[in-house]
Amino acid sequence: MRVFKILALFIGFSVVFSSCSKFSKVMKSKDYEYKLRMADQYFVKKKYRLAQQLYEDLFPVFKGSNKFEAIHYNFAYCAYYMKDYLSAENLFKNFLEYFPNSAKAEEVDYMHAYCFYKQSPKPELDQTNTVKAMGQMQTFINTHPGSERNKEAQEIISQCYNKLITKDYKSAELYYNLGHYRAAAVSFATLLNSYPDAPNADEFKLWVVKSYYRFATLSVFDKQPERYQQVIDEVQDFQDRFPESKLLKDAERYLTLSQNNIKTISQ
Repeated sequence: MRVFKILALFIGFSVVFSSCSKFSKVMKSKDYEYKLRMADQYFVKKKYRLAQQLYEDLFPVFKGSNKFEAIHYNFAYCAYYMKDYLSAENLFKNFLEYFPNSAKAEEVDYMHAYCFYKQSPKPELDQTNTVKAMGQMQTFINTHPGSERNKEAQEIISQCYNKLITKDYKSAELYYNLGHYRAAAVSFATLLNSYPDAPNADEFKLWVVKSYYRFATLSVFDKQPERYQQVIDEVQDFQDRFPESKLLKDAERYLTLSQNNIKTISQ
């Protein structure tokens, strides 16, 4: 059994060495047409790192020729398939600058925007690329109004929009969980103002009410009446904004509590 393992390792090393040796010969070749054929073969076989090295070496050779468009196109996709989205984004952009009238221009324009989306991180991290992805996708929709990719572009915009909401929601929720109720109320109010069309906007408003109520109950005695009044004002605003909300009764409960607390304090 051990002999077979050693033999398998030896064969494996031999294959790798042979492959590396072959690629090295290709790289050193001055037959540029041959190098291009090999680069294309590596690309088709999904050996993107090898293909990338050859395409990069061939860039100055074929620049300006009728083959340069295909080289640039594949070179950009090498970066994309290797998940180097920053490089891919720039390469797709450069492709559009070189070949604005290419038959592949719409596809590449979409991929340029899509690379921003692929760089969008988890909600708790900086969302600069998420915002850029939304902008780029909207630009794509505006530029290509009849594109079949617009449905997917719109879905990506919605996903990014929800991610931004999630980030801000988690930040506001953290304030509440830490007992910083005034900061939580302000954060949830800002969230509501930033995303008034969010499907759960009424939930944001309820959090504003709850946060201000908790802030009022923990305030010094002299400050409580005005702070309970703020809760009442927020509930009334809830009633105006979301009269059909399933959360309306929950909000109105804080209205009743606040009114009763003000009565008790004034006695």
